[in-house]
Amino acid sequence: MPDLESPLVDDISSLGKEAVEKICANTGILSRRIAPLHVTAADLCESAAKALLERLDWDPTSVGLVVFMTQTPDFQIPSTACLLQERLGLSKDTAAFDVNLGCSAYAYSLWLASSLLGTMSHKRALVLVGDTLTRHVERSDRALWPLFGDAGTATALEQSSDAPPMTFELGTDGSGWDHLLIENRNPETSLASSKLQMDGPAVFSFALREVPPMVNRLIGDAGTDLDSVDHVVLHQANQFILRTLQKRLKIPDNKFVVDLAKWGNTSGATIPLAIVSSIRDQLSAGSHRLLLAGFGVGLSWSAAVVDVNQAVVIPPIVEVTSHPSQEFG
Repeated sequence: MPDLESPLVDDISSLGKEAVEKICANTGILSRRIAPLHVTAADLCESAAKALLERLDWDPTSVGLVVFMTQTPDFQIPSTACLLQERLGLSKDTAAFDVNLGCSAYAYSLWLASSLLGTMSHKRALVLVGDTLTRHVERSDRALWPLFGDAGTATALEQSSDAPPMTFELGTDGSGWDHLLIENRNPETSLASSKLQMDGPAVFSFALREVPPMVNRLIGDAGTDLDSVDHVVLHQANQFILRTLQKRLKIPDNKFVVDLAKWGNTSGATIPLAIVSSIRDQLSAGSHRLLLAGFGVGLSWSAAVVDVNQAVVIPPIVEVTSHPSQEFG
């Protein structure tokens, strides 16, 4: 059960018993974390990054690349990654930029950062993925409000000649751009709208159409099969989509991660959050092959096969209730 004593938790009990039972049955969501109004996605990622750097014992100036993947940046300009470079104490020769991606962001971020590291003198990168989408959903929207939560994550990459290869699959179908969006401009009024809009059935159809063949192409390119994969972590959209994809792909329960109850759909952060929340202890013992796949807004998709060993460093989840500078000094 979620920690309902946390100041960040917003459970769905206020919707009434009948509605809660229906929502939980379909989505698997009992509560979500809602960031305080003074805490942004960048703040969440900053806290995660500082905790990770400390656990790794990395000098921040040894990091040469920071990529911030978000749909909810602090500013339209400049890139929020520029602020994070300074706040994290990274050196001035750090490459820092934002990328606007949501549900597919995590595998995309691993592909982008690992590709760029191969061209740089620096060999360490930080990938920050997070969103505060609850700012764009009204409490009166009974279809969307129970689904989305806020989260920020940090992943550190270091180039090594001994590292096993990562295999990626990426794709886009822009014909479905309007199935999940926040309008920056309404063509009829020229006014911005900050409300999240989603065509749920269209997104569901997209996931069933694209995800199974994407996974099959990926494992073929990686020269492996699902029997050799230890954990499958898909974008945690909702339980119904996940279980339907699990059935289509014939993935056994002991390999398939469903981690929605406490967090809800946190957009691009769902995959790393699910890893830390559900399989952190397993990954700390022995070597594991992960299949990671995200899909959604864009419409876009990305997937990766990644091998990790017991040396992987996975800090515990941090609950952020104030500006990170107040927590870390």
